[in-house]
Amino acid sequence: MKKILVSLAALFAAATMLSAQSMAEATETAKLANESLGAGEYATALKGFQEALKMAEACGDEGLELVATCKDIIPKTMNAIAKGLLAEKKYDEAVAKFQETAACATEYGDEELAAKAEALIPQIYMQKGSSLLKAQDFAGAEEAYTKVLELDPTNGNAAFQKGEALRSAGKNDEAIEAYKLAAQNGQEKNANLRLGSIYLTTAQANLKGKKFADAVKDANTAYEYSKNPNALYIAGMASQYAGKNADAIKYFEQYLAEAPTAKNAGQVAYTVGALYQNSKNNAKAKEYYQMAVSDPKFGADAQKAIAALK
Repeated sequence: MKKILVSLAALFAAATMLSAQSMAEATETAKLANESLGAGEYATALKGFQEALKMAEACGDEGLELVATCKDIIPKTMNAIAKGLLAEKKYDEAVAKFQETAACATEYGDEELAAKAEALIPQIYMQKGSSLLKAQDFAGAEEAYTKVLELDPTNGNAAFQKGEALRSAGKNDEAIEAYKLAAQNGQEKNANLRLGSIYLTTAQANLKGKKFADAVKDANTAYEYSKNPNALYIAGMASQYAGKNADAIKYFEQYLAEAPTAKNAGQVAYTVGALYQNSKNNAKAKEYYQMAVSDPKFGADAQKAIAALK
């Protein structure tokens, strides 16, 4: 019995020595990691603190203080590494490291750092999208802005920039949807201007292709979004070519009211005069011919038309 007690005592003493030795190693490892941290060698520091944490955890109650210290510094070190990757514009690697930081910080009870790391992720995708858009990598930019919207569907700026990437890539239908989303989330003015521009371009193409009904429809949509008088002019031209003179007069009159100093104002006024004359409304015909008399190209014809109506 005495021998057994002696053996147990020796075993306990050995275990105590082993624990003390392990704790000393853990402390030394943490000390070296801290020196690396001070030197800005974050990857080396992180590895050291992670090793020290495992050692301290194995030491039981003796290691509790060091465990707490390591758990405090490890996510902060990860965060520093992530910021370094972002500074180098290694966007995807930075996102992965910030995600790792957030997960680690949550596990170790640093909710504030976890929230900050997660909040940076959509900002990184915005930076990536901007960089790719500038480089005319429209597909890459679209993907980056889509990532932002997956994280925050109400990010109007991301939706607008996605629309820019899609429009530049010639994907007008998809761009329209992106701009509409942007308009719903704080980017109404800018988005509507882009929507107006897209529909105006489509209206011009339909006019050129003699798709007059489509041209009028798209021109009206363009005007609805951007209030661009040119949309009214296109709608007037398409209506005139389609033989819908009353509609043509309506659009041309509105165009002249909104763009009275336009370079083609004399031409449009002369056209309206002719349309009124064809509909036997000589009074209105004279009114619009008179508006065209000072036009260098149509003035002489306007004066002749007025004289013929007397």
